[in-house]
Amino acid sequence: MNRHPGGEENTRRLIELAKLPSGASVLDMGAGAGETLNLLRLLGFEARGIDREARGEGVEKGDFLRAPYPDGSFDAVIGECAFFVSGDQAGALREARRLLKDGGLLLLSDVFFDEPEQMLTGAGFDILCCEDQTDAWREYYLEALWRGDAPCCELPKGKASYFSLIGRKV
Repeated sequence: MNRHPGGEENTRRLIELAKLPSGASVLDMGAGAGETLNLLRLLGFEARGIDREARGEGVEKGDFLRAPYPDGSFDAVIGECAFFVSGDQAGALREARRLLKDGGLLLLSDVFFDEPEQMLTGAGFDILCCEDQTDAWREYYLEALWRGDAPCCELPKGKASYFSLIGRKV
């Protein structure tokens, strides 16, 4: 699993920091090939994953910006390198909040061109943990460019950063 900086180690760290209880319902927004989905299930969580291009077994095909689940369906939502790539990072945060139960947790590891704390609090989350991982992201992205498999997307002008955050829906 290395479709995002830090790979499985970073995913496990997010889960550990969030202190999710065993059996919690978790949605992986932007699940891709399903690596995180499989890890969540292996760790005993009731996990679902959604992605526009469901490339993995058990990943549901769909637009996570308009997910087909009722309000308050999940104890936690995880997004790794998906919210920014969606083209509507603020919309992804709003949708994650909609899908979370009251007090539910957002586990997010992503690229930011704005202040991540301000974006999350503006979307209705209290920040429980915020770690700057920009150096790891730069290394990851440069290696991907070198290999020729970096995701190409229109990048805004300005300074990019990469953060891992845990937020609680308020």
